[in-house]
Amino acid sequence: MLRIRRIYDDALPINREELRQVKDILRTRFSGADEEEIESIGEKLRNPFKQRFRTILFVADNAKGRVNGFAILLHEPVLSFTYLDWIAITVKRAGSGMGSALYERVRQESAALKVKGLFFECLPDNEQLCPDPAILQENISRLRFYEQYGARPIINTAYELPVKPGDSCMPHLVYDGLDLGKPPGRDFTRKVVRAVLERKYADLCSPEYVEKVVASVKDNPVQLRPFMYVKPEIASSRVDSRTTEQIAVVVNDRHDIHHVRDRGYVESPVRVKSILKKLDESGLFVQIKPRPFGDRHLYPVHTPELVNYLKHACAAMDEGKSLYPYIFPIRNKTRPPKEPAVLAGYYCIDTFTPINRNAYPAARRAVDCALTSAVEVLNGRRIAYALVRPPGHHAESSVFGGFCYFNNSAVAAHYLSGYGKVVVLDIDYHHGNGTQEIFYRRGDVLTVSIHGHPSFAYPYFSGFAEECGEGEGDGFNLNLPLPEDVDGLQYREALRKALDRIEAFNPSFLVIALGLDPAKGDPTGTWSLLAKDFEQNGKMIGALGLPTIVIQEGGYRTRTLGINAMRFFKGLAYAVQEWSDNRHPAKNKIHGITYRREVEEADAERVAKLVTVTGFFSAEEVDVAEELVRERLGKGDVSGYHFIMAEHYGRLAAYACYGPIPCTQSGYDLYWIAVHPDYQGRGIGKELLQETERAIRSAGGERIYVDTSQRLQYAGTRAFYEQNGYAQHSVFLDFYAPGDGKVVYCKHMLKK
Repeated sequence: MLRIRRIYDDALPINREELRQVKDILRTRFSGADEEEIESIGEKLRNPFKQRFRTILFVADNAKGRVNGFAILLHEPVLSFTYLDWIAITVKRAGSGMGSALYERVRQESAALKVKGLFFECLPDNEQLCPDPAILQENISRLRFYEQYGARPIINTAYELPVKPGDSCMPHLVYDGLDLGKPPGRDFTRKVVRAVLERKYADLCSPEYVEKVVASVKDNPVQLRPFMYVKPEIASSRVDSRTTEQIAVVVNDRHDIHHVRDRGYVESPVRVKSILKKLDESGLFVQIKPRPFGDRHLYPVHTPELVNYLKHACAAMDEGKSLYPYIFPIRNKTRPPKEPAVLAGYYCIDTFTPINRNAYPAARRAVDCALTSAVEVLNGRRIAYALVRPPGHHAESSVFGGFCYFNNSAVAAHYLSGYGKVVVLDIDYHHGNGTQEIFYRRGDVLTVSIHGHPSFAYPYFSGFAEECGEGEGDGFNLNLPLPEDVDGLQYREALRKALDRIEAFNPSFLVIALGLDPAKGDPTGTWSLLAKDFEQNGKMIGALGLPTIVIQEGGYRTRTLGINAMRFFKGLAYAVQEWSDNRHPAKNKIHGITYRREVEEADAERVAKLVTVTGFFSAEEVDVAEELVRERLGKGDVSGYHFIMAEHYGRLAAYACYGPIPCTQSGYDLYWIAVHPDYQGRGIGKELLQETERAIRSAGGERIYVDTSQRLQYAGTRAFYEQNGYAQHSVFLDFYAPGDGKVVYCKHMLKK
């Protein structure tokens, strides 16, 4: 199956692979293409300000990730035009209509961006300007193709003027008016020409050349070349509406086998049917069949004992019978109970989540759905939805409960964590105690939950605001418990806090544990959110612009489940599309960094870990870094070592170690400055260095000395110091090893 999809960045493995194929096609089809420009495509996708254009990449690929063609579109939102930078297909797919499909997609995108025109270059079809017969024929074919859409070269200008004497085959500037029906004005065209020449060809075109070409645009409106290959009445400038990328919905096709008919059991199959009915009516979703995944995906999240218990206990139950826990022993891992009812309490946290024959296969299939959704996102889709029951966010690593057996959101989040940082945003009315417990000591997965305060809401024993994580996970769990009476406006105040924390974390993926039980009238909740509130929530979350997996959790008022779900996804999809249509700064800057100068006992181990993961230092150097902390802990100021710790929500992001140089007047050594890889390239190193300089200056220091290696590996380190005002003072050749000298830098502090 062939598809045309947009690649937003090179963060996903599939995007990196397909970007590699795009570069290979460029090299093959355009032998004269600049290699540096080819290699910069990924950076341009990440950084829209690289050329002061926003780069939009479309690829035509198949189900196996084979790229058969691509188009790169540049968007200038201030001047309001688009520029088709490249469009190419593989030799094997020539004549397949793929070029037309890509160009039509480019036109749709341009029209949706409401630009004043689409521009691009095309080599001349005149043998006097392009004497090579083979190239000439290709140029004729291209211009004939574009004329079908009404796109023609702008004439009566000096755009084809050679940049330097002897240049030949200079390109036309072609204008596609989309469905505007008229050529562009002179002043607008001049701005377009200037932007193209100054930004795209800055290294080729002199200022004098640019001014000459710009001034040559005199017609108002500009003149387009008459049709040469297509009759004007046949050419069609109509642009089809851009279609919104469909959301993949993966439905648990075994959810209805888990139908507990006991009185008061609200987790029923009608929940999925109510939601699916509204989704099917919208046309916004495409159903994807769940794929089977092995148990190995469960074990990083759940203990083998819990998995085995659920598998065998459910299989041992008679059809139609349910076993509810009623005895809850204090857990002794070495001597678990043997009585089935007591053993159920050993693995369960409440009295209303039953063991029955179909609980395990239904819950196991829900995990498959969650992982299938994760794969969809890894394959380039922006939003995927696992519509599942039973839910999962109350299932902890070794216990189940709250209608939950396996933690679907946690399994998906762990799977995605192998490809980048992940945030789990739980917006169920009830706290996701399981998700919190599973990731409580991890810093690569941020867990955020908005829920009813545990003083009145299940599960009662977790979800307090002071629960922030432990160890490496310290600062990576955020609970926002709310009171019993909450309306949409109050909810969005909490959601804004949650989103601020998520943006500071700068994740690669977002997993939403979607509860629809904050709705007015839900039998398990006390809040009063309406359909319009769910849509607003979706818009706020979608504005993050992250690849997103939504996994169904609670929501039990079947009369409003479908409409609330639909409105949430409507808002989410709208915001994601709006995010992709607008310029937004690359998420490099990080907020929420705090500094402290007091050294704590745990810092020795934390510093050693940080220095180790940078990959720059030997085992001996790591030992030295740890020993300096212990010296400071044991001797205080007498040690001569001073520290500044940069923390991000409790996690050690970077640190610096400095101290006065004995027998000198106001000289200081900067012994260490190290930044955790997760925070590198985001301005923390510079801020930490400035914080250190302020501390030294306030202590009377006037000169700071720092040394580093001459090796190529440390070129970035040397550049960092030079960019921050440190001048090379001396070089000791072969200091560390033959060929590895020591470079000493010095910065003189200005007195204030």
